[in-house]
Amino acid sequence: MRIVLATFGSLGDLHPVIALGLSLQARGHRVALVTSEYHRERIVATGLGFHRAAPDLRPDDKALVRATMDERRGPEQVVRFMLRHLRQTYADYERAVNAEGGADLIVTSDLAYAGVILAQKTGIGWASQVLSPLSFLSAYDDSVLPPLPWLRHLNALGPRVYGRVLGIAKSAARRLSDPINDVRRSLGLAAVPDPFFDDKHAPALVLAMFSRLLGEARPDWPPQTVVTGFAFYDGHEQALDPRTRAFIADGERPIVFTLGSAAVFDPGVFFTESALAAKAIGRRALLVVGPEPGPLPSADPDIAFVPYAPFSRVFPEAAAIVHQGGSGTTGQAMRAGRPMLIVPYAHDQPDNAQRVKTLGIAETVRRRDYRAPRVAAALRRLLDDPTVAGRARQVGALVSQEDGANAAADAIERVFRDSARRS
Repeated sequence: MRIVLATFGSLGDLHPVIALGLSLQARGHRVALVTSEYHRERIVATGLGFHRAAPDLRPDDKALVRATMDERRGPEQVVRFMLRHLRQTYADYERAVNAEGGADLIVTSDLAYAGVILAQKTGIGWASQVLSPLSFLSAYDDSVLPPLPWLRHLNALGPRVYGRVLGIAKSAARRLSDPINDVRRSLGLAAVPDPFFDDKHAPALVLAMFSRLLGEARPDWPPQTVVTGFAFYDGHEQALDPRTRAFIADGERPIVFTLGSAAVFDPGVFFTESALAAKAIGRRALLVVGPEPGPLPSADPDIAFVPYAPFSRVFPEAAAIVHQGGSGTTGQAMRAGRPMLIVPYAHDQPDNAQRVKTLGIAETVRRRDYRAPRVAAALRRLLDDPTVAGRARQVGALVSQEDGANAAADAIERVFRDSARRS
């Protein structure tokens, strides 16, 4: 088959799709990713095909990151940004699908609204994928919605009542859907009532590319959903640089502080307060500060600052990991088997944080409360509790056995077997 994988976002969104693409390519399929120009070099280096699509969603666009990482309004800002470019995105997707004699299958992500429209217009094979349980907004989960975090407590009323409450939340999101239905009508397709939730899922196959430890299938999930486990992309990650390796080897395991690949461009006080917290409890710290960190604390032999470190290499060396709760970072931290302190910014991060906390391997601190005394106290509790460390190791052992990329590829070949034979 020729398969087009449509995605947008940061490395946390991109890496699982690269992992899936490489797994499919290893089975003899022709695979291309269609996404922002920003990711071209990284994708081409893997040997997968690349097609550019609007918008160029750049994680280093600080103004955009600041707007989209707002705890309450961030998700709406991302949707509005994507929808401003929807017609061009559709044209770019159409070009990618028609290239090289045409595609047999398109796999769409949460933000690939144009891919859903294209699949339904052309009749091409269509699967969809999500990276976190929040994407299903189940009445059987006490999900944390960033605009309405208190809503999760109404889950105690039971799935029937809570489902109606979530229905109201979905209805509120529909006020943003006019651009999607305008494009649909212009192409001769009927409008859909719920493009951001139920109608984004493909009828043949939905890939839930996260660990069952975060979310088992619920009765109100689409029945065609396959929970694959995390899909990790480590193949082209570089080794730790000599300076980072030397720092890690020079004493006890450090606490690793990171904000992933997007929130790192809007850190606020995160790195300053992190360094102060580590000093307060007498622990060494490795801060992954990104390429443009801004002001940093004074130099200290027990505090190291690095612009980048591959999580698959550095997390296993940590005593604990402090991060923002993105799906990719969370998966890598779970696999490393280390206690976590999570400071969620927006989107699925508060929900991911709550789910990891429920596993007994993490604590959370709200972004607005991220100050050294509170952080130091939380880290001291995590590091002094052998039960947390033991649970984290158990989780790490389980997640290390997951192979989400191959499980997703298996599901695609099983469901779209006839297309594979025609190719």
